[in-house]
Amino acid sequence: MKLKDLQYYQSLVKTRNFSRVASAFNVSQPTITMAIQRLEKDFGTTFFVRDHVHKELHLTPAGKQFAMHVNVILSELEIAHQEIEQSKSTKISFGLPPIIGNYYFPPLTPALMRQGLLSHLETYEHGSKEILKMLEHGDLDIALLGSLTPLKESRLKTIELTKYPFKVIVSTQHPLAKKNKIDFATLKNEKFIVPDSEFFHDQAFKQICRQAHFRPQVIYRTADIHVIKAMVAENLGIAYLTSLAITPEDNITALDISAPLNQSFRLAAAIRSTEVLTPYKQQLWDLLTKKESKQN
Repeated sequence: MKLKDLQYYQSLVKTRNFSRVASAFNVSQPTITMAIQRLEKDFGTTFFVRDHVHKELHLTPAGKQFAMHVNVILSELEIAHQEIEQSKSTKISFGLPPIIGNYYFPPLTPALMRQGLLSHLETYEHGSKEILKMLEHGDLDIALLGSLTPLKESRLKTIELTKYPFKVIVSTQHPLAKKNKIDFATLKNEKFIVPDSEFFHDQAFKQICRQAHFRPQVIYRTADIHVIKAMVAENLGIAYLTSLAITPEDNITALDISAPLNQSFRLAAAIRSTEVLTPYKQQLWDLLTKKESKQN
């Protein structure tokens, strides 16, 4: 089986047109036809059928199944190329979601400096959902990730480091500021300020609202947690945040939640399970995970 045959097959699945695939790879159309015939012969089945009436190309059930495997194979080969290329470098592509980067990571920087690692980091800041995709696709070497449940990604090695409860934050001038704990269902008439959908906070917020049986009144969305806290401090609305992102300087009141959900913001270190760590990457991994609480 030739690698090119798999690449031709993947492209044909997408375009359903032999001539387009041939043009894209700068080969003749018979080259594509023979590649598909070789694959069908190897597996003893037919992957494509022609609809001569409508002049269309259709995938058979076997063709659909094979396409899924081809995508995995080609993706893994691409990641292998990236990992091998990255192993030649002393740079570390490091994924760091904004909340973790602003509130969890800074205390680690003195140790990174002492070990000479800080200058080797190439940091990429996105929400945990995007960081997870980048790590799985081979665009990152190591990442810190936030999640609502323990990470169980088959292609990753993850170590849960710690977790932080979610809180409802209100202005010190808000009537609720006198309370220590609330039932989330009592907030159905409140105005909410919420993080953008790239944050796991959005997923957590939707879950607890469903459990509390109300549709929240969202007055503002932003990717900037500092803006959310500033607006809450001005009593423009309330918010639902992990305690990791709440500091004494915020001039807000954080309330515990008695019902209906006891959610936590889980923080984990992650690498691909296929990654062979260079000495610098191993140093970073050891530093990040020295206080590990659980390994998946």
